[in-house]
Amino acid sequence: MLVKICGITRVEDALAAARGAQAIGFVFWPSSPRFIDPFRARAIAASLPPFVTAVGVFVNQPADYVNQVARLVRLGAVQLHGDEGASYASAINRPVIKAVSVGDDGSEPIAAAWPSHVTLLLDALDSVKRGGTGRIIDWTRAASIAAARRVMLAGGLTPENVVGAIRAVRPFGIDVSSGVERSPGVKDHARLDALFEAVAGEQP
Repeated sequence: MLVKICGITRVEDALAAARGAQAIGFVFWPSSPRFIDPFRARAIAASLPPFVTAVGVFVNQPADYVNQVARLVRLGAVQLHGDEGASYASAINRPVIKAVSVGDDGSEPIAAAWPSHVTLLLDALDSVKRGGTGRIIDWTRAASIAAARRVMLAGGLTPENVVGAIRAVRPFGIDVSSGVERSPGVKDHARLDALFEAVAGEQP
């Protein structure tokens, strides 16, 4: 089970996340309360253990800019949370994770439109916040997508509900942000450890 902790803005939170996560996320969308400057993100990424991957989150930003930030920060993957299409993703020079909203009747066809090499992130629909809303998605609908392809599960995951989510959806990985925070961009280390302990109990 791959665990990603998103919305990292502080080095101490990155190191706490690295105790149990295989990836951390930096949000490079300026309208997010978890926005981080790419140069600051680069310094935090440099402090990570070698087995933890840095992922960059972008929303409808030029592909050239995304690729420049990916090189600067040495991102292992790029996560797209806007209205980007498959042709846009093909211009990105890193593996792509595409956020797909789950909560309307169109989620399955939208998911099917993306090529299999793109990992889908199943999250709650929000055209303003673009993620990190704390809203739980429809796990039954998410499970139907996860049965057909590799997905990351997001949307309101917490230490208290993550076991139920994993059992219901059986995703490739999970992406957690607000569920382990004291405030946007500031992680609660005790809740991080509780999440990791819960997930470890579900590992084969």
